[in-house]
Amino acid sequence: MRVVVTTTKSDLATAREAQKLFFEIGMEHRVRVGASLTELGLTFSQAHALRLLEPDRPLPMSALAERLFCDASNVTGIADRLESRGLVERRSADGDRRVKVLALTRAGVELRKRVLVIMSEPPAAIAGLSLADQRALREILSRAVDLLRAGQV
Repeated sequence: MRVVVTTTKSDLATAREAQKLFFEIGMEHRVRVGASLTELGLTFSQAHALRLLEPDRPLPMSALAERLFCDASNVTGIADRLESRGLVERRSADGDRRVKVLALTRAGVELRKRVLVIMSEPPAAIAGLSLADQRALREILSRAVDLLRAGQV
């Protein structure tokens, strides 16, 4: 059963204002993260792909494209660049040689660890809040994600 969340016009205005603020924080943070990733020789898309690939769990390129919200041809370019650096390798999927999967190499696993640290750093604007405010924000966002995961929004 899917629950439809209804809001009043004033609620929607408040939600839009919150989204605007959330977006501003996120964009500023992406610039900072991007600079750190550039030092590793990665674009944001390449780093995001490494983040989505799990050690010892090859992922079909089509599934990676879905998770990156991009066209399969874009994943081919990302995979080409990661493969040329020895971070991933293409393999045929078990049971279907037509399907290509990406698997992290040992070097890819190590660089992925660094990427995860960089991408997990909180935005400065959030880290600068009091601990009480950080906890309140975490709880609010957790409830929003719970609604999302439950398919209620």
